[in-house]
Amino acid sequence: MIVEIIINTNVKTLNKTFDYNVPDDLEPKLGDRVYVHFGNQKKLDEGIIIGFKDKSEYKLKDIVKIQKDNISENRIKLAQWMSNRYFCNLSECLKLMLPPGTGNKEESKRIKEKTLNVYSLSKTIAEIETDIENKLIRGNKQIDVLRLLYDNQSMSLQDIEIMAKASSTTVKTLVEKGYLKQSEKQIERNPFQEKEIQKTNELRLNIEQQDAYYRINEPGEYLLYGITGSGKTEIYLQLIKRELEKGKTAIVLVPEISLTPQTIERFTSRFGKEKIAVLHSKLSNGERFDQWNKIKEGKAQIVIGARSAIFAPIKNLGIIIIDEEHDSSYQSESTPQYDALEIARKIANEENIKLVLGSATPDTRTYKNALEGKIALIELTKRANNAKLPEVEIVDLRDELSNGNHNMISEKLKNEIQRNLENKNQTILFLNRRGFSNFIMCKTCGNVIKCKRCDISMTYHKDEHKLKCHYCGLEEQVPNKCPNCGSKELKYSGAGTQKLEEEVHKLFPKASTIRMDIDTVTKKHSHEDILTKFKENKIDILIGTQMIVKGHDFPKVTLVGVISADNALNIGDYRASEITFQVLTQVAGRAGRGEQNGKVIIQTYNPDHYAIECAKEQDFKKFYQIESKIRKTLKYPPFCDIIVLDFSSLSRQEIQRDTKKLHQYLKNRIINEKFRSIIIFTIAMSCGKDK
Repeated sequence: MIVEIIINTNVKTLNKTFDYNVPDDLEPKLGDRVYVHFGNQKKLDEGIIIGFKDKSEYKLKDIVKIQKDNISENRIKLAQWMSNRYFCNLSECLKLMLPPGTGNKEESKRIKEKTLNVYSLSKTIAEIETDIENKLIRGNKQIDVLRLLYDNQSMSLQDIEIMAKASSTTVKTLVEKGYLKQSEKQIERNPFQEKEIQKTNELRLNIEQQDAYYRINEPGEYLLYGITGSGKTEIYLQLIKRELEKGKTAIVLVPEISLTPQTIERFTSRFGKEKIAVLHSKLSNGERFDQWNKIKEGKAQIVIGARSAIFAPIKNLGIIIIDEEHDSSYQSESTPQYDALEIARKIANEENIKLVLGSATPDTRTYKNALEGKIALIELTKRANNAKLPEVEIVDLRDELSNGNHNMISEKLKNEIQRNLENKNQTILFLNRRGFSNFIMCKTCGNVIKCKRCDISMTYHKDEHKLKCHYCGLEEQVPNKCPNCGSKELKYSGAGTQKLEEEVHKLFPKASTIRMDIDTVTKKHSHEDILTKFKENKIDILIGTQMIVKGHDFPKVTLVGVISADNALNIGDYRASEITFQVLTQVAGRAGRGEQNGKVIIQTYNPDHYAIECAKEQDFKKFYQIESKIRKTLKYPPFCDIIVLDFSSLSRQEIQRDTKKLHQYLKNRIINEKFRSIIIFTIAMSCGKDK
């Protein structure tokens, strides 16, 4: 037998199959991981079997060893599709289908199953009792240990020592006498192990929720567009329950930033810990490995995770749910650079199952597809508990400056925080620095210096003291005054959450505050600890970045303050307005989710910007109408596709030469193909000092 193997490597020239002979004592299956001698190397390389053949034109080596983990035929086909779709090595795609921590070439460094030494009886209870009567077992501790194991099939040494109050010497003696035997027991590294879960019952659906539940009844793609607090999660839970009753399974994708303990608890409290597996980056390698095996062995019927969970080896899939489908974290920026939504769509089509995309602020491409009838559109227009949407008020920071207030917190927001503290309610202060690019903004008129070609904010490069557009490559000198109003009051960047925390301490010294950003959640469980304190009303003011606005439901939060709406508005991306609207809508949705009404204060230098006005009105449809017209005029997605080709070299001259060649080639090819509406720019990216 001859097998076709993909070698587990990132080398581009090895993106092809290699033939190997199968020794008679081995029985490989499609998708098996195998060890082989590749090339002239003495060490073993890992490969994956993706095909079989009867003969080969080459002199073949034997495969040396087979691993028990294998990739299903469906997943192999998916990896092959991904390799073609995303222009990457097949081995890179196949790695996504393997258990976490098994990609190392050195077997000694691979993650393995965790085991525990346990002890059990090697004789029957009757035989042991006879020996006790005949005084063959004399020690009281030995008798205590044996009788302890009458009711327990096996126990660890530690448990025996605690419960029988016996020593390890006693246990060792019983093993030597043949009364006990030692064996290894596999231990699951369970992230829920220490978490107490209280069972919850399903909630009664309102009319809109019921309509959504019954409409999502056939295989196909659905957009569940519902305002914040409209009860999308409860619909997810009841859809999953219906699939489980049919003997099916489910995958639920959530943005990494939303994978909070609170989010996971909503599912475990409904279905129990045993049925659920979780896959995300906060787990240890061992926990991820065991969760993966739990899925593969069919012990988990529901998989909850970030984008990579879409590759989980779950069988008999009935539904895929993607919450916050608009979130950019579903797109991988590392190799292979895949889109989890596209992968989910491919799986749903191939396996003829349901795909549900949920969002309060759908991606423009998704919503356009829904309006065109390519996917089913289901709307939730009311909050599930009949609560009102929060009142949103805009504060013009230009007025604050003219009144002499140079603090990060406006007078209006300061007064509202003080009132909230007096009423024993909680406040969230949001300042998003994630993905932030420096930009130059006029403090007087709020104008941001943008590219003349692309209408996107230009990025300030401090090392060259220049403004650059990262889309078309246009470079300009930094102006010494605002080109719009002539003011010399130019601002280069914004402040972060740490500075905001200091200011809050000064303004409200008696308030208990806590900051939640990437710097404060580095330790395991630190994320959970902060949220638990806030949920238990031990914290008055929660300060943080985007991680505080998703996946949370705090009934006591009645005030949300957005410190600078302009951060997201000026990130140097054609999606800046869309991201701004999405973030503001999401953060506003944290207020007033309990019995009391909520209030949101948005601070901005651009109060008249349509993204901010639409966020104030909580009007997605109005925003989409304005944004889609602009995108269509400027030929931005979803009315076109943008492809980025990256070149890297130690020589700037080499880069310029090669990119010009490619530019000319593509330009000629496009003209020949009559695609005259496509515009090509070469973009000069800055290099570090050592490049």
